[in-house]
Amino acid sequence: MRFFNSRSFQTCIYFSCILILVFQKIALALNHTGLTVSNHDILVLVNGSDSFDILLLEPFNQDVETKLLTQHENLVELTPTEHIFKANTTENVTVLVTGLNPGHLVIGAESQPNETWIIQELFVRITVANSRSIIYIAFIFGWIYFIAWSVSFYPQIYTNFRRQSVIGLNFDFVYLNIVGFALYSLFNCGLYWIPAIQAEYALRHPRGLNPVLLNDVVFSLHAAFATIITIAQCLIYERGKQSVSKTASALLSLFALIVIISASLAFANVIHWLDFLYYCSYIKLTITIIKYVPQALMNYRRKSTVGWSIGTILLDFTGGTLSMMQMILNAYNYDDWASIFGDPTKFGLGLFSVLFDVFFMLQHYVFYRHATETTSSETTVSEYSPASRSSPIREREIA
Repeated sequence: MRFFNSRSFQTCIYFSCILILVFQKIALALNHTGLTVSNHDILVLVNGSDSFDILLLEPFNQDVETKLLTQHENLVELTPTEHIFKANTTENVTVLVTGLNPGHLVIGAESQPNETWIIQELFVRITVANSRSIIYIAFIFGWIYFIAWSVSFYPQIYTNFRRQSVIGLNFDFVYLNIVGFALYSLFNCGLYWIPAIQAEYALRHPRGLNPVLLNDVVFSLHAAFATIITIAQCLIYERGKQSVSKTASALLSLFALIVIISASLAFANVIHWLDFLYYCSYIKLTITIIKYVPQALMNYRRKSTVGWSIGTILLDFTGGTLSMMQMILNAYNYDDWASIFGDPTKFGLGLFSVLFDVFFMLQHYVFYRHATETTSSETTVSEYSPASRSSPIREREIA
């Protein structure tokens, strides 16, 4: 009995050849034998130039023609833009980049034959700047506001320690702060340290950079630590009748519910953990908007800022102002005004915080400048208690 006829044999040979070709392509892709570049990120000045090398990791078994593609042709000039890599050679190509106009762009490529593995790593993110001096100034501003914001927690801690009292410090503000910074730390640590989340981010933004840097992680963890110290002071020092308001408690419960539900969905693989971190960041943004309101109302009802450290406000104002100035400098230097006006969230939050700082300074230096420490620990009561609504208790004023 004949198990195979000639047609069956030819079919087997045909499919065998196809399988061999498929496995060859998979092996090539896994071994990353395509083209790459010496530097995926380049900074060049307008009318200035820089270069990068296109690197051939292993020789091709056939001639490969490549062509560089630009998103915005008016930003840079590339020389050369096309090259043919000969079979069985290991040559590299140097590409000259000349800046024409400020902006950001990504250089990609296409190849012939049209194989993804050949050009998968052939891309360059290019930033064209107006001035190198502005880059240095923006860098200095960045470090100053990082330090100012980091130190801003300690004047309040010192004030509480010196007075052995937290009367005048609103508990809603403190507890909203710890939730906000805890979620911010979770977001930063997840994107900075967890490979699975980093891989998901890279999948959604193939040529983007991880937005979380080490200083973001350090700042958020330090902010949470300093806030925990403040909460400990609230528990051990004199606090009068102050407590967390029902409104703040309801908000904190809502935030906790959102976190629990989204974490459960992530555990069940309904959403990715990256989405969970995004939800945490949205809660943090919400807290940033509302957290100053309880303290401002408390100062108004007490007609005093005693117990609320002005040093914290001055440092926060310094950090917020320099942060916005850095954004404006970068927008001009890279012609990236869309980062401010096209997506105003970050700039708007910074401006919102600075405006609150100005209001706190007016309360401290203008509206209630004569207020002083009182001998009674009952000067301050919860802003939502009946006593505070019917008959606000003021600090003793100097005539």
